[in-house]
Formats: sequence, C-alpha cells, structure tokens
Amino acid sequence: MSAEPELPRAARVFISFVGLLRTNGFAVAPEQTTSFLAAIQLLGPRSLEDIRQAALATLAPPPERRATFDRLFDLHFRGNEAIERVDDGEDDETVRLQEEARGNDEPLLSDEANESGLAAARAETLVERRFAQLSTTDALRRLSREAPRRLPKRRGHRRMRARSGPYADLRRTLRDSVRSDGEILRLGRLKRRQRPRKMLLLIDVSGSMKTRTEENMKFAHTLVQAAPSVEVFTFGTRLTRITRPLRLKRREQALRAAAHAVSDWDGGTLIGDALQAFLAVPRFGGYARGAAVIIVSDGLERGEPDALRDAVAKLSRRAWRVSWLTPLAAGPDFRPQTEALVAIERFVDDLVDGGSSASIVAHVLALGQRRVA
Repeated sequence: MSAEPELPRAARVFISFVGLLRTNGFAVAPEQTTSFLAAIQLLGPRSLEDIRQAALATLAPPPERRATFDRLFDLHFRGNEAIERVDDGEDDETVRLQEEARGNDEPLLSDEANESGLAAARAETLVERRFAQLSTTDALRRLSREAPRRLPKRRGHRRMRARSGPYADLRRTLRDSVRSDGEILRLGRLKRRQRPRKMLLLIDVSGSMKTRTEENMKFAHTLVQAAPSVEVFTFGTRLTRITRPLRLKRREQALRAAAHAVSDWDGGTLIGDALQAFLAVPRFGGYARGAAVIIVSDGLERGEPDALRDAVAKLSRRAWRVSWLTPLAAGPDFRPQTEALVAIERFVDDLVDGGSSASIVAHVLALGQRRVA
C-alpha cells in the first residue's frame, strides 16, 4: 500500500488557512480548497492582496461575514501585524474622549506612569496590550454551559401554543371542533415566545483596572460566544467597540484582535465622557434600548461627576436593567465611598462585586431570574 504524497511545503500555509476558516464556522468544500490553490498557482501572487482576492473568489465567504473573513486572513498571514492602525488608528468603531492635549492633561512620562494600577488617571496613554497564555476557569465554563437557559429573556411578538396563556388560539380551536361535529370542547391557548434579551457590556480598561483587564476580556469573549445578542465596548480615554473581534471562536485570536483594536489600555479614566459619547452615537445608543447593561469598572473617575451621573441616568431610562460591577464592592456591607459611585448609585439597579470572574458570572446568570418583561 503506497503512502500518500507529502503536501508541498509552499502549500501548507494556504491549507492551514482553510482549516482556520472551518474552525471559525466557514463552510469550505474540498473542491474550493483545490480551486484556491489553483488560483494562487495561476496568479503567481506578488502580494498578500493577490492571495486575498484569490481566497475571496474561490472560498466565497458570505457577505455578512466578510469582516470576520478579512480579520482571519490578516491574523493568519500577517501575524502580530495583522490589524494595522490606519489614519492614526481612528475608525468608526472608536470614539476619542479628549484631545491629544487638554489643558494641563499631558501624557504621563515613563517614570510618572500608573504602574500599580491602583489610582485613576486622566491623561491619555496609548499602548498595545499582549495577553498571556489563556486558560478557561471553572466560572467561564459554567457561563458557557448555563448561558442559553439562564441569561435574561424578553417576550417576543410572535406567539406559540401553550396549555395556558392570555390569548385564545382560535385556529387550533376551530380545527379541533371539526372532530367533534362542530362542538368546542376545549379552548386552545397561546402565549408569547421568549427571546434572548440584548446584552451590553462596557469594560473599563484604564490603569486603575489593569489587574482585572485580562480576566474581564476573557469573560467578554465567553459571553459573546454563549449568547446571540451581545455588544461589547471598552472605555478609558477612548470608547471602542470590540464586538467584531470577540466573535472569533478561538479565544487567543479573538483577544489578539481586540488588543489591536483598543489603543488606550492602562491609561486614563474618563467614565462619564465615555458614556456620554456612547449615547451620542445613535448606532451605539440603540444597543442599550431594552438591554441588560453591565458596566465593569471601579468607578474611580477623573472627569466631572455630573457628566457621569447624567449619562447613567439616561442609560437607565433606555435599558431594561443597569448593573455596575466594581472590585471595590468586595463585601455584603459595601457602601459607595467614591464621588462617582455615590453619584450614580440611585440610577443603577445593581451595585455589586466585580472583583473576580466567579462573582461576575454569578451575577450575570442571576439576571435571568428577574421578571420577564
């Protein structure tokens, strides 16, 4: 029995890219893989853009997943330089909260930087973050396992059959009456279907939260993978939407892509300005309507408390429920002491512990026990 011919070394990188696509939910047939290799051989590609066009023509990703396809392509063929910042890193997913120099707020020098992460800063510090080798904790495994049945739900507009319900099922009742010579023996009932409720996750990535940033990002990725309607933003001195990179199935790739998308890791803290900017963008503000909003932040604000109070008040009127998870709420007798937390306490539904993945997961799963509206 003859051994199968060894795959040419030059083709392995292209075959592995097809495997990466399949891992992330793209349907690629063997014939498409063969056509992809033939197209590359025919074009004699001189640049990565030639390879990208050959992949698009032969592997045919769905239009709605084109952005994910491009991100996977960049991660596979460009590695750590996958997502290059264009035009100083500004795009429609990032909102700057302050100018490069606002009054006396100059970027910190290296010996003035917030190395400990225990104090809030106002100045903008743009850095790239690298995540360590990642492992799944018991809390995150619990979230993946229990999310479909325990995350909050809402009543949809469509109705379904039920043993008891507020609506009469006339069609079913009349159909059943035919079997009893037109006599109605039992009135069928309908109830509204339950749909997963939208969830909005806002994560503080400033210097005062740096010890929790990695765990919070792992939680965000797990939540995006476990629930169908989740939006994730980070804020520090900028507001950045990272839902798209977190939709990648493999956690290492997703967090690497998110690390490139966010440029204000471990920098200043402008929570009020971030929430005001979020509400000012109609596309972003719409994510909060009727959603379960979860803000993970210590509340160490360097901006104006009035701006934070007004933003949280507007957010609470738009959302189904607002939960503020802070590492400062470590005990059952916690009382807000910072000016920011005191200002927003009456506008949030929950002000609870956010100092560990286990406490965050426990609170998120408990939201499903609230009354369905």
